[in-house]
Amino acid sequence: MSILSIQSHVAYGHVGNAAAAFALQRLGLEVWPVMTVQLSNHTGYPSWRGHGFEAEHIAEVVRGLEEVGALGACRAVLSGYLRSAAVGEVVLGAVDRARRCNPEAFFVCDPVIGDHGRGLYVPEEVSAFFRDRAVPRARIVTPNLFELAELTGRPIESEEAALAAAQDLRSLGPEVVLVTSMRFPRSEPESVALLVVTEAGAWRVATPWLDMDPPVNGAGDTVAALFLGHYLLADDRSNRVAEAAAKAASATFALIEATHAAGSRELQLIAAQEKLVQPDRLFAAERVG
Repeated sequence: MSILSIQSHVAYGHVGNAAAAFALQRLGLEVWPVMTVQLSNHTGYPSWRGHGFEAEHIAEVVRGLEEVGALGACRAVLSGYLRSAAVGEVVLGAVDRARRCNPEAFFVCDPVIGDHGRGLYVPEEVSAFFRDRAVPRARIVTPNLFELAELTGRPIESEEAALAAAQDLRSLGPEVVLVTSMRFPRSEPESVALLVVTEAGAWRVATPWLDMDPPVNGAGDTVAALFLGHYLLADDRSNRVAEAAAKAASATFALIEATHAAGSRELQLIAAQEKLVQPDRLFAAERVG
């Protein structure tokens, strides 16, 4: 199985495709990374260099993949950071091309909009594109808690509110909504959780919270990729959503734990790569709906 991953890329560190591609490859999946931007490092640093690619450039790369016959093996299109709505339309065009070549191909949308403490990363047109165009076309959507609130237009101050908002988002079209970075003042202060919601039910996976200053970047990109990878590789299709969430959360926590121990602000994706396939602890998915 092969995955077309259209995201940002950095030369130094592990965010966007520099996180997602290796994580998927380490699970044994073929990945075709297409870059929406190429930067020296992520924008959490005081400075960075590089630039974004125009929509036509990205479309040319995808057309080239189609012309060499690669898209027939594409099982999923994964999108991450998009610098404009025009680039977003190219992603949807790539989904159409992939599905023409392989009707089983599906779209996984990581709606990179922003985060608590940093606000919006993208122009309003991109946020609107995700809500109005991308989310209805996706089988799987993986917002963080901030992005879930932006996409649904409702405040989310409890796990119950997050569950209701995820159901609202799912009603727009996706089969699966995976909510990351769930922490609330009234919840366990030393934990962070994933919430995955489908028509069949909802599951929560909680892991310990490791306080890092500055916060590590790339964890959201990694968990979205790992969830997709385990979703595709699951032997038991009846339980694959809960299983994929548990494995993705467990591996991501192991990476963050290794990063914390190393005293690094960059995700220790390469040094701790064994934890992608065999994390030290497996956190269970608890049914909540």
